[in-house]
Amino acid sequence: MHKQILRTAVAVAVTGSVAQAAYAQSSVTLYGIVDAGFTYTNNQKGNSAYQATQGNVQGSRWGLLGTEDLGGGNKVLFRLENGLSLESGALGQGGRMFGRSAWVGLSNSRAGTITLGRQYNSVQDYLSNLQINGVGAMSQFGNAVYDNDDLNNTYRTNNAVKYTTPTFSGFTANAMYAFSNTAGDFSNNRAWSVGADYVAGPVRLDAAYSLVNHPASNTAGAAPSDNYYGTSSSIISNVARNQVWGAGGAYAFGPATVALLYTNSHFDLLTGGSLRFANYEASVRYQLTPVTLLSLGYIYTSQNSSSATAANGHYNQLALGGEYFLSKSTDLYLNGIYQRSSGAKAWVEGVSNPSSNNGQFVTVAGIRHKF
Repeated sequence: MHKQILRTAVAVAVTGSVAQAAYAQSSVTLYGIVDAGFTYTNNQKGNSAYQATQGNVQGSRWGLLGTEDLGGGNKVLFRLENGLSLESGALGQGGRMFGRSAWVGLSNSRAGTITLGRQYNSVQDYLSNLQINGVGAMSQFGNAVYDNDDLNNTYRTNNAVKYTTPTFSGFTANAMYAFSNTAGDFSNNRAWSVGADYVAGPVRLDAAYSLVNHPASNTAGAAPSDNYYGTSSSIISNVARNQVWGAGGAYAFGPATVALLYTNSHFDLLTGGSLRFANYEASVRYQLTPVTLLSLGYIYTSQNSSSATAANGHYNQLALGGEYFLSKSTDLYLNGIYQRSSGAKAWVEGVSNPSSNNGQFVTVAGIRHKF
């Protein structure tokens, strides 16, 4: 009798172990991008500049992406992604170890996904699919002036909880809330966003909205002061409230993809008044050969100011880019960007200094490898 009980107990234990092993599978993937090149600017504060630059098409990084299958359509997932400079070896995003992403979450195939940590907001999640350097062989220099819509990821969001729906008939949506993390100051430096994406065959449609209240007022909140806009790279500073919204679409036919995107950014300033930017983007990507990709993009930006610290302005920017793929993991790129402004000095996004006049031309060449 005792032997029978023992055999039964062992059988149950073994069966349970096998069943657990069958669904409790986990994996961790190490990945990364290294991107470096040379950039020429015809006018930075009145002088031409020849510079070694990195992270031109995509920011250099390495990361860990992990999942654990819990069974029943449930998963645990996480991402830790580091940003770095190939030129100096320094950490990016204000010296953070995992400044690009750092989150963990739970996913269910029917209910959706919840993630917690440092994340992208809904505008970045969805509108980046349509931005000029998101649809083809274009570097960060092709983005809107001052990265006013944050699609070049000037800042990411701390203390964030995000919910993403499953995809239903091509439709996906998400919502994010980020805490201030300051006792007695719940509304200061908090953020929220919502967005949606629809993909059906050759058609893609995206829309999103984000808001940050009193960003950069401290280092503990949703938009920390050491990882936000500043006068070293833009005219945007002393922000009391930051709203961004936008919408657009793309259509693919044959080797070509055409995209249109509108974004609107509104900055209420602590010093009084506001800054508003409206960006109108159009771009086309063309796969000339299996190893050659060409892109053309145009952005018109209107800058409206009711603040004494900035003037009204208009910017017209044309960008042309090309990629040649040496392999699936490695490509060479060449870009040319020209910006013409009125009412303000030209300043191509990603360039160290503004022009001394209303024109600025940038060309960049480099190599990118993904692993």
